[in-house]
Amino acid sequence: MSSAAPLAYWVHDLSPFLIRFNEHLGIRYYGLAYLAGFAAAGWLLRRYHQAGRSDLNTNAIIDLMTALVVGVVLGGRLGYFLLYQFDLFRHDPLVFFRVWEGGMASHGGFLGVLVALWWFSRKHGASLLQVADLVVSAAPLGLFFGRLANFVNGELWGKPATVPWAVIFPLSEPPGTPVRLILPRHPSQLYEAGLEGLLLFLFMQWRFWRSDVARVRPGRLAGEFLVAYAVARAIGELFREPDAALILGLSRGTFYSIFLVVAGSALIVLAPRRPVKA
Repeated sequence: MSSAAPLAYWVHDLSPFLIRFNEHLGIRYYGLAYLAGFAAAGWLLRRYHQAGRSDLNTNAIIDLMTALVVGVVLGGRLGYFLLYQFDLFRHDPLVFFRVWEGGMASHGGFLGVLVALWWFSRKHGASLLQVADLVVSAAPLGLFFGRLANFVNGELWGKPATVPWAVIFPLSEPPGTPVRLILPRHPSQLYEAGLEGLLLFLFMQWRFWRSDVARVRPGRLAGEFLVAYAVARAIGELFREPDAALILGLSRGTFYSIFLVVAGSALIVLAPRRPVKA
């Protein structure tokens, strides 16, 4: 099968740069994915306000998006090293600033978002749970664009596979390895883009627009998001090659998602006890 692999499967050859200035600097698709996610979230928040589904005006939305950008970037970056590459960070703390080498963790980004929501709620006197419901309804778009960027980068590849749509990722083997010796793998980044991104976004939008859950049960939608994301992430991890040592036999993405299920379930159970007036 190895000798036929280059002919039977597509060899990933996409560039991570839209425009490249030198080896490390340029306009990367990964950065554009973050911009697209934040822009889409800001548009949705404004749409909610225009439709009378949110009290956040334009100035409040700008403040919220600024806080979210800082929270996602710092939380995702710090979470990557604490949850996946702690030894590297401990021996070389400056690696935190070498952003061109990559390294973001969605679970860390969630913690960063939580801090951002806490800050915003205190500054504007808003309900933390209500704002959280608004944010999670738009968050899957950012996950969708981010996973697509992972695929373009040829990173976070899947486990070896023989399905017709398997992809040969040259970065999955040491540099210089002949293509004929590289195993085709699941394009797990695309699976996750569909599950964590598109499918979860449709579910969140359906719940937000077709029910009053965000208005009368603040926090419940955020809880549903956490549980749904954890399930989608666990499914995606079945096809993804672990990028760090297992914990209790589970990939780290699956293991850390257990805590999201606990937090989300708590919100779902407790949210009905905190109804708000129409």
